[in-house]
This record gives sequence, C-alpha cells and structure tokens, in this order.
Amino acid sequence: MTRTAIEPSTPTLAALLAAARRRLAAALRADVNRTPELDSELLLAEVLGQSRAYLAAHPEARPGADALRRFQELIERRAAGEPVAYLLGRKGFWTFELEVSPAVLVPRPETELLIERALALRPDVHGRLADLGTGSGAIAIALALERPGWAVVASDLSAEALALARRNAERLVPGRIELRPGRWCAALPAGAFDLLVSNPPYIGAADPALGTLSFEPALALVSGPDGLGALREIIAAAPAHLAPGGWLLLEHGAQQGAAVADELAARGFVTVRTHRDLAGRERMTEGQWPAIR
Repeated sequence: MTRTAIEPSTPTLAALLAAARRRLAAALRADVNRTPELDSELLLAEVLGQSRAYLAAHPEARPGADALRRFQELIERRAAGEPVAYLLGRKGFWTFELEVSPAVLVPRPETELLIERALALRPDVHGRLADLGTGSGAIAIALALERPGWAVVASDLSAEALALARRNAERLVPGRIELRPGRWCAALPAGAFDLLVSNPPYIGAADPALGTLSFEPALALVSGPDGLGALREIIAAAPAHLAPGGWLLLEHGAQQGAAVADELAARGFVTVRTHRDLAGRERMTEGQWPAIR
C-alpha cells in the first residue's frame, strides 16, 4: 500500500490535516467506524493545545517542529489501529469526560442504553446499585451523577482498571462510589441491591472482530468460545445479591439477545426484555428477580 506522507515542507494546518486524513482513510479502510477527518482534527488540536475551532479559523497557521513531530507520531499510531481515546488519554461519555488507558475498554455510545434503562427501571430517589466490571467507571459514574441519592458500588478484577476508575470517580463524583476488587458478584458487599448492571466481556475467543480491537484489554473483551461465559456467570450469581423485585441489566453482542434472554428465564428471572440501540441492534437485556418466590 502506498503511504501518503505528511510533508514537513508545507506544514500549514490545512496541509497537515489533508495529508493526515488521506493517511488514515487509506490505513483504516477496513474499519467501518473509521473517522479520519475527526481523528486528524482531534489529534492536531491536542498537540497544539487548541480547539478544533481554532484549526478551522487558522488554516494557514504553521505548527512548531515539536508539535509537527508529535502530530506525525500520533497519526502513525492511529494508522496502526490504536484508538484515538488512548492517544488522547480521555473519552467523552454520557455528559462528562473520562480518563482512559489501555487498561480499560474505550467507553462506547451504545453502553448509554444500559444507563437509560437503569434510570427508567429505578426512578426512585433512593436505591442500591452495583456495576460489575466497571472498567473506567463509566456506568457507575453516570448513574451516581443522575441519582445522587443512590448508594453505588463498582467492582473490577483488574487492579489497573480499578485504580483508573477511582481517579475518575474522585474527580467526577467524589465520595459517591464504593470501589471493590474482585470478580463480578463475588466482589459485592453483603446486602441486597435494587439494580445490578454490567457490560461484561461477550466476544468469542475466535471471533474475527477481535482483529480490530487488538489494542483493548482481552480480559474485558473475550469470554469463552461463544462469548457467553461471563454473562452466564453473572446471571447464575445475581439472584443472591438482588432484592425482591430487583433488576439485572446486561450489555451483550448484537447476536446474543435471544441466548441471554433464555439464560435469564431459565434462572428464574421474569419480565425479561431485550432492547435495541440507536442503530437497531440488540444491545442489552434486562430481567427482574421476582418479588415473591
């Protein structure tokens, strides 16, 4: 493949962005979610310490040598597939911005459906919620912000992820989230919860989709041959930690809705429903633990 170099001989912002867009468009052709123009602008704005609006208003400006070199390095890393969020060290989610690193998944817009459903199912001022496998803390923080009266617990098996989630929580919702190390429900404190939510790993070990996710942590992506291992584990353990009438909400792959719904029903959950994201893909399934057994 022919590489389009960023020519240092003509380093106006307009020229740099045009060359970077061509480079990323060619290198990431197989990525259906590629956004070469946006990526180029975000990375150039980052190295300049400016906004994207500045780039549009000053196309004739020329960066210094250090900024130019840094921008070229970031474009090559992005061309190799590294997510922009890791290159910037942050990612917007819900109504706030999170610190992110290769220790956690990059938060994605489809996960916001999980938050919307949790808020709809539990409109009460008070409640008790746990986020299993919190990663960056995205779900727990969003719900703590939206429901100031809720007691929120978040767990993760990864010490690196938990440390990052703690930094995010201390910055955005100080003193609001109890962070606990451990695997899924095993990390939870005693007592019953009104809501358990999780975006667990749900990709099969041989799934070709992993090829485009090589920079993200396998621990947070892969769960057994069919991708359902963690989901089954959570479903099996959740009832022991739910209050009567409490809800379990699970994000999953676009082809896993029926399988997750079957697992929930077989475990004894009722009012089992699968919901679609804005793209029309089955993205999460919820089930209620009966109030009377």
